[in-house]
Amino acid sequence: MKLQEVEVLAPAGSFESMKAAVAAGADAVYMGGSRFGARAYADNPDQDRMLKAIDYAHIHGVSFYMTVNTLVKEKELEELFDYLNPYYRQGLNGVIVQDIGVLSYITKHFPGLPIHASTQMTITGVYGAWMLKELGVKRVVPARELSLEEIRRIHEQVDIEIECFVHGALCYCYSGQCLLSSLIGGRSGNRGRCAQPCRLPYDVKRDGKSCLGKDQRYVMSLKDLCVLDILPELLEAGIDSLKIEGRMKSPRYTAGVVSIYRKYVDMYKKWGRDGYQVNPEDKKMLLDLFDRGGFTEGYYRQHNGRDMVALKEKPAFRQGNQKLFDYLDVTYVNAEVKERVTGKLTVKEGEEIGLELELEGKGRGYRTEVKGPVVQTARSQPVSEESLRKQIGKTGNTPFQFEELQVEIEGNGFLPIQALNELRRSGLEKLKREVLDRYRREGGCRGIEYRENESGEKKYRKDERTGTGNVVCAGCQRDMEKVLHVLISNPDILSVVLEKKEVSEIQIESDSFHPDSWKETVERCHREGKRCVLAMPVIFRTEAERYFEQWKETWKGAGFDGVLIRSWEEIGYLKKHNIEIPQYGDHNLYCFNKEAAQMLRKMGLKRLTLPLELNSLELEQLGCDGFELIAYGYLPVMTSAQCIQKTTGNCTHKPGILYMKDRTGKELMVKNHCTFCYNTVYNPSPLSLLGQEEIISRLNPAALRLQFVRETEQETRKVIRAYGDAFLRKAKAAENSTKVLSGDFTRGHFKRGVE
Repeated sequence: MKLQEVEVLAPAGSFESMKAAVAAGADAVYMGGSRFGARAYADNPDQDRMLKAIDYAHIHGVSFYMTVNTLVKEKELEELFDYLNPYYRQGLNGVIVQDIGVLSYITKHFPGLPIHASTQMTITGVYGAWMLKELGVKRVVPARELSLEEIRRIHEQVDIEIECFVHGALCYCYSGQCLLSSLIGGRSGNRGRCAQPCRLPYDVKRDGKSCLGKDQRYVMSLKDLCVLDILPELLEAGIDSLKIEGRMKSPRYTAGVVSIYRKYVDMYKKWGRDGYQVNPEDKKMLLDLFDRGGFTEGYYRQHNGRDMVALKEKPAFRQGNQKLFDYLDVTYVNAEVKERVTGKLTVKEGEEIGLELELEGKGRGYRTEVKGPVVQTARSQPVSEESLRKQIGKTGNTPFQFEELQVEIEGNGFLPIQALNELRRSGLEKLKREVLDRYRREGGCRGIEYRENESGEKKYRKDERTGTGNVVCAGCQRDMEKVLHVLISNPDILSVVLEKKEVSEIQIESDSFHPDSWKETVERCHREGKRCVLAMPVIFRTEAERYFEQWKETWKGAGFDGVLIRSWEEIGYLKKHNIEIPQYGDHNLYCFNKEAAQMLRKMGLKRLTLPLELNSLELEQLGCDGFELIAYGYLPVMTSAQCIQKTTGNCTHKPGILYMKDRTGKELMVKNHCTFCYNTVYNPSPLSLLGQEEIISRLNPAALRLQFVRETEQETRKVIRAYGDAFLRKAKAAENSTKVLSGDFTRGHFKRGVE
C-alpha cells in the first residue's frame, strides 16, 4: 500500500455536510440518495441536489461514493435502473452495496461502476473478501469486529481495497446480522431504519438474579470508536480507506472529525511512526463534538471487553464548547472552498486576446485555453497589467481562484471590461467542464451485454430475470407432506426428534454437538430415514477456521448430507479447500429478490432459506420454489462479538444462557457460543406460523423448518406433532396456536413485513 493513496472518507448525511467534509480535507465522501440507503432518516438529497453534490466533490478533487446498501425487494429492483442511471452518468466513483442481488444487477447494467461491499455483508476474513473479488467487487468494508491481524491477512492474500471504520458509533451486533429493531418495532436495520434498541437499558439476569447495578444497565450501548492513538498500526496493516461514521450527525461534527483525521494522516505521511504523536487537546475536541461516555479503540486489538461498553446512559444535556463550534462554522461549515488555478493572459495589439488556465494537484492535471476578441489599438490610455489582473482575478462565485496569474502585454492595446469579463467567464466555465467531463459516462444499459460474433461486437438482449427456477433441495420431495426439517441446538432432544416420523431432515448446530459425536449422530439419523445437515457458525473467523481445520477429517468422515451455510466466508472456505458437500443457504444470506437467488445458486447453494423480513405477499413475488421456510422457533435477533457473560462478570469459556429484560418486561435469551466466540440474542417470543396453512400452501416452499433452542423434550414433541397435524395430516387439531405454545408467540414479519 502506498501511504500517499490512503483515503480519508467522510460521511455526508446532507449537502451541507458534504461541503463541510470537502472543506475540512476529505479525500472522499459517501452519501445516500432518496432511496436504497442505510440511513433513511438522514437529510438525504433529491436527485437534482445529489447530482450537484457529485459535481461539487469532483470539482474539488474528491471522490463521491453512493450508498445503495439496503436489502431490495423484488418489486423495487425494477426501479433501481432509473434511480441509479443519472448518478452513473454524472460520474459516480463507486456504489456501496449490501444485497448480493443488487451487486449482480449493477454489474450487468452499469459497466465499469466500482462496487464496494458494505460492512452489512459481514465479511470477516480472507475467504469472504476473495469471494467478492471473484464477483467483481473493487473494495470491501469488512466487519467492524475484525482485528488488525485479520485485516492484514486480507491485505496480503486478496487483491482488493480495504475500507475500515476509524471513528464514530459502533453497532453492538455484527452489521447485517441484526433483526432486533425489525422484529420488536418493525424498523429494519437492513432497510436503513434501525431504531437502535441496543442503546436502551436492559436488566441482565443470571439464574433469576440481576447481574449489574441500576446505573449500569446499558449493556449493549458501545462507546464511540476513535483510533487516533493506533492510526499508524491501521495504516501499516494495509487499510486503503479510513471511514468516519456519522451520516446522521451535523455538518459541524463532520468538519471537526474530518479535520482531525486529515491532520494525523498527513502527520504520519510526513514523519512516519517515530514522528507521530497525538495531542490530547485534539481528542478532547472530538469528545466535545460527541461523547457517549468516552472512546474505545474498538476491536482492532481485542476481541471484546467490558471497557468497550458505555454501561451508563448518555447524558441528556452537556455544556457545548461554543468557541470550538464557532471556529468550525467559520473555518469549514460556512467556508467557500476554492480550487487554485494558474493562468496566463496574453494581450497583443492586433491579435485575439488569450487566456490559458491550469488546475493541478490531487492527482489532476487540467489545461485549457480560450480566445477573445481582437485587441484594438488604444486611442488614449492602453490597458495596464494592474487593471488586467484586477479584472481577470474576479472569480466571484465560481469554484476557482487564481494562485498565480501571468500577464503578457505587447503594444498599446485596448479592451472593454465586458470582453475581459466574458473571457474570464468562458475560460473558467471551460475548465470546469473539462474537469467534470472526465467523470461523465454514457448511460447504463437496460439490456444485458453478450457477444454475438468473433469480432467482439457488443450486442444486448433484454434483461429477463426469471424466477428462482424449479430447484428442489436434495432429498426433498415437492410434496409438502414429506418436507419437515428441524434445527436443534440441544443434543438432549435429538432422540425426541429422531422418533418423529414427520421429520425428514435434522440440522445440528456445529458448536452444540461435539465433533466426536458427529458420525454417530449422522448414523442415527440415517437409521431413522432422515438426512443430517451440519449447521455452520453464523460468524466464521479465525476461531472457526482453526476449529474446522482441527476436525477436518472427522467432518469429512461423518457422512453429513449437507451443510447449512451462514456466511460468505464459509462458501469461500469450502471452495478454496475443495470440500465437496451440498451447501444450503440460511436466512441471513439474504435473498430479497430473484437476482440474489440466482447469484446464490450460481455460487453453488443447492437450497436457500427464505428471509425473515418479507411478508407473505412479498414472498409470493419472490417465488418460494426451492426455498426452506422457517415456520417455528425463537429467532436470532443479534449476533455479537461482545459477550454479555463477560460484560456482567468474567469470561468462563463455557457456553451458557443469560436473560436480558427490556423496559416492557420481556426477556431476551442470550447464548454465548464459546467455540466460535460470539453471542446470540433471541427474540423473546417464538415464531409460529400455525394457522397460516392456506397461505403457506399457496407459497409452496420446498420445506418447512422448525428451530429448537430452549425447548424441553415435551415442548419439542408437542410442536412437531402440531406441525405434522397442520401441514402433513391436514388435521384441525393445530388451528389454535395458543394451545400448542406455552405463552406468547409472534407471526414475525409473515403478515406485516418491513417498510
